[in-house]
Amino acid sequence: MTPSILVDHIQKSFSQTKAVQDVSFEVRPGEIFGLLGPNGSGKTTSIRVILDIYKPDAGKVEVLGGPMTPDKLNRIGYLPEERGLYQDVPLDRCLVYLATLKGMTEEQARAKLPAYLEQFDLAEHSRKKVKELSKGMQQKGQLISTLIHDPELIIIDEPFSALDPVNTQLVKDLLIEQRDQGKAIIMCTHQMNQVEMLCDRLVLIDHGKVLLSGTLKEVRERFATNEVIIETDTQLPGQLPGVSAIEPLNGKVKLIPQEGISREDLLAMLVRQGIQLKMFQHAVPTLDEIFIHVVQGERSSDE
Repeated sequence: MTPSILVDHIQKSFSQTKAVQDVSFEVRPGEIFGLLGPNGSGKTTSIRVILDIYKPDAGKVEVLGGPMTPDKLNRIGYLPEERGLYQDVPLDRCLVYLATLKGMTEEQARAKLPAYLEQFDLAEHSRKKVKELSKGMQQKGQLISTLIHDPELIIIDEPFSALDPVNTQLVKDLLIEQRDQGKAIIMCTHQMNQVEMLCDRLVLIDHGKVLLSGTLKEVRERFATNEVIIETDTQLPGQLPGVSAIEPLNGKVKLIPQEGISREDLLAMLVRQGIQLKMFQHAVPTLDEIFIHVVQGERSSDE
């Protein structure tokens, strides 16, 4: 399967600043791909290289099977982190105009827009000027402008910004629907819980370099430990054999084993101690924990 995006060892500098030093990844049709990194990591520069806004100093990018062309730009939907709607015009007129910039006729855009406005609960607000809308409504308008021309490739930066839980779920369902239709989606976000729920694969970059890549399962397994989480009504002693630390965790307890102690060893020990278990599970590291561990570790090694 030809990847929708192929990024091959790209580099990009601005004067003395190396924004992207060495970034490679590919995004395939029918997947949601997480492009992650702290502020200033090189994510936005990488996206702008993909979109041919910047030319790379080295490396290459292929989009939808080859170099970027004006026609391919019409097959891409891009949601930037900064809102780009025209503030002093009605929402419906703004969205129709933006759709025509992506190759739709005005008639096509006006025929397709009402369904999107209804889906995003914006129909009764469509005649208001954009600046009169809440931040959440403007974000939903941006999403409509990203999707209305039925792009093959979708690049979204912080799609859940300013959205309440109901609209966050709406957007998540929409992204899954787009993925299931065979679209390729790049998602940039700092909300790691959304990455865990949505992304098929991910890459983590910092200081313009790839620090981590793979499926969520592969990434978690790479950082797995023998720590476990238990739930019990038994009063635990201050110390347990083979356990180096006992940490309270939202009504449960995390057990951090000593070196060489397995999860099976911990379970056997708890049974011997007569501790009645309501739950015993592997403490799988969250993506937040992995993100912090990798980025802080890389920065410590650079000092």
